[in-house]
Amino acid sequence: MKLGKVEFCHFLQILALFLCLSGMNQAELTRSRSKPYFQSGRTRTKRSWVWNQFFVLEEYMGTDPLYVGKLHSDVDKGDGSIKYILSGEGASSIFIIDENTGDIHATKRLDREEQAYYTLRAQALDRLTNKPVEPESEFVIKIQDINDNEPKFLDGPYTAGVPEMSPVGTSVVQVTATDADDPTYGNSARVVYSILQGQPYFSVEPKTAFIKTALPNMDREAKDQYLLVIQAKDMVGQNGGLSGTTSVTVTLTDVNDNPPRFPRRSYQYNVPESLPVASVVARIKAADADVGPNAEMEYKIVDGDGLGVFKISVDKDTQEGIITIQKELDFEAKTSYTLRIEAANMHVDPRFLSLGPFSDMTTVKIIVEDVDEPPVFTSRLYSMVVSEAAKVGTIIGTVAAHDPDASNSPVRYSIDRNTDLERYFNIDANSGVITTAKSLDRETNAVHNITVLAMESQNPAQIGRGYVAITILDINDNAPEFAMEYETTVCENAQPGQVIQKISAIDKDDPPNGHQFYFSLTAEAANNHNFTLQDNKDNTATVLTKRNGFRRQEQSVFYLPIFIVDSGSPSLSSTNTLTIRVCDCDADGVAQTCNAEAYILPAGLSTGALIAILACVLTLLVLVLLIVTMRRRKKEPLIFDEERDIRENIVRYDDEGGGEEDTEAFDMAALRNLNIMRDTKTRRDVTPEIQFLSRPTFKSIPDNVIFREFIWERLKEADVDPCAPPYDSLQTYAFEGNGSVAESLSSLDSISSNSDQNYDYLSDWGPRFKRLADMYGTGPDCLYS
Repeated sequence: MKLGKVEFCHFLQILALFLCLSGMNQAELTRSRSKPYFQSGRTRTKRSWVWNQFFVLEEYMGTDPLYVGKLHSDVDKGDGSIKYILSGEGASSIFIIDENTGDIHATKRLDREEQAYYTLRAQALDRLTNKPVEPESEFVIKIQDINDNEPKFLDGPYTAGVPEMSPVGTSVVQVTATDADDPTYGNSARVVYSILQGQPYFSVEPKTAFIKTALPNMDREAKDQYLLVIQAKDMVGQNGGLSGTTSVTVTLTDVNDNPPRFPRRSYQYNVPESLPVASVVARIKAADADVGPNAEMEYKIVDGDGLGVFKISVDKDTQEGIITIQKELDFEAKTSYTLRIEAANMHVDPRFLSLGPFSDMTTVKIIVEDVDEPPVFTSRLYSMVVSEAAKVGTIIGTVAAHDPDASNSPVRYSIDRNTDLERYFNIDANSGVITTAKSLDRETNAVHNITVLAMESQNPAQIGRGYVAITILDINDNAPEFAMEYETTVCENAQPGQVIQKISAIDKDDPPNGHQFYFSLTAEAANNHNFTLQDNKDNTATVLTKRNGFRRQEQSVFYLPIFIVDSGSPSLSSTNTLTIRVCDCDADGVAQTCNAEAYILPAGLSTGALIAILACVLTLLVLVLLIVTMRRRKKEPLIFDEERDIRENIVRYDDEGGGEEDTEAFDMAALRNLNIMRDTKTRRDVTPEIQFLSRPTFKSIPDNVIFREFIWERLKEADVDPCAPPYDSLQTYAFEGNGSVAESLSSLDSISSNSDQNYDYLSDWGPRFKRLADMYGTGPDCLYS
């Protein structure tokens, strides 16, 4: 009967195990070899131990101690005079020995994976003397392995990735299982691998445990993740072997195998013509089933009539094409635009070019919607010039605006008074002609920047703005004058012809060719014997002395009038005075003392004494002021007493005014002085000029100059008053008094009026109101009943 290879291997294993258990588990002591051994006496004996290794199977599950082997010495005659002892690893705890027979047993279950062998020492002793009869010898008990450990994947579970569309046999990942059994003995640690879940998409190499793809063209867009279960089995995969499993999650990574495609062939969007430049008109997106860099796209406008008006860019986060405005839209110029837009992948994989072009086209139509636009000026900035000598009402220039809408509504003009606070200019509401409203002064303001408002007649809310720069041309209306307040000195020892001051002039005007000034002394000062003037012809002049021997005692200050003429047409002139003080100078000509009083002061008073006297006088003045102030404050009580409580008190005045005709009791000139200075504030809510287009008709008033001035002043105050009601409003002004067309403003009607109010209750108020009760009451005791 022939045996196969597998059966033959099993036979050899059983035979070896049998030999170990039967022939090798006993150690017998023979006299094959002897060594000298010295006991306590002088005789020498021979060692008679012969050892073999002991073997014991692991994982013994029996209830009785497991027999390991037997120790025996030649000295032992079987009479019980010899006893055996055991020491070393596991002695007494795991291994025990019968001291009479030398039989060794294991009392606990052994595990080779915990400890593969134990080293022990054995000794034979004389039972009576307890002395060794043989030297101590060492032996080893080896634990024999059985297949009691399944393979384990220490690094599991696993995750791995493989590109989609990979060919068959593409390696994905390698897994590894370990078996704790003895790899040198039998097949307990020989592992083979197989796949339990994941077929037919993947396979595993039985020996190397490499996981590979088993199907071609696996599509991530169809299924992007697979769960595999891998088994590792020992005993070379035979029946009875132990096994372990692990899971492997395989993710298909993306490749660019899907071209972009627009969901629609055409799009249409409506946008108002007032949409600002750089605003977003629309967002379009081409669908791409890929992800990450493989789905990145670029958009561009390849054709259409809006190439210069619109542009398209890509949103990096959403991969959308963003259409924005590059130029302003105008419904009246063009009502629609058509764009041909292309979307293409940025990263194309040459392996998949056969799947089609990785780009797509679509059409976008943009409809421009009409909106009511404000009037538009023919120019954004108007530049105008006017002479500062122009009279009120002089025409400066004209601005023009039109309604860009199809309705072409008429336009009315006005000036934004916030840019013309002083109201220097007016504008004709219909023609746009700008004229002067006040006298102009270039030296006060050389350029006026005003804003002109253009308002649609049909829709006043639509207001356009134009800007006008009005330059004021200069005329020669300012006389030249000293560049500064000049005050100079002359030394008492000055010589004739000595320069004492150089002067210059300025002029607020600004002639085109620059200034040219002429200096001279006035006719009264031309023949003086002290100083002379020399014109330097460079807009400066020099003052020189004409004599020597100046003395402070005779005259300490000279005033020299200087005549300055400009070169304007007509020329203007002015007389300016140069102050010259006579001073005592040192040898270098530096002034030391310029006060003539220095010669008159008493010798006994020094400068320090004068300062002390002045300080005392100032101190006395301060004290007097403080005393006066304190007395005034004491006269004013800080707290009102009950008698002076001003709340709900009636003050009686037993006189009656005579109205406007009573000129003796009051100064009517003061009451009629209407030119009261008030702080003018600019109204921010008034649209200038437009608000005066329609004014309500007031009640006729007397043709009196005073009344006209009063009404005109109040009108101007209402125009600039920020607290006044906005736009069209009714302002009521009236005078009270005899002869006035305005009726009485008194809350109490006169006796002649037909008043329906009953004043009988005044009689109940006490004696203080008796006079009023008699005047206005209707009882039987009424004075005028």
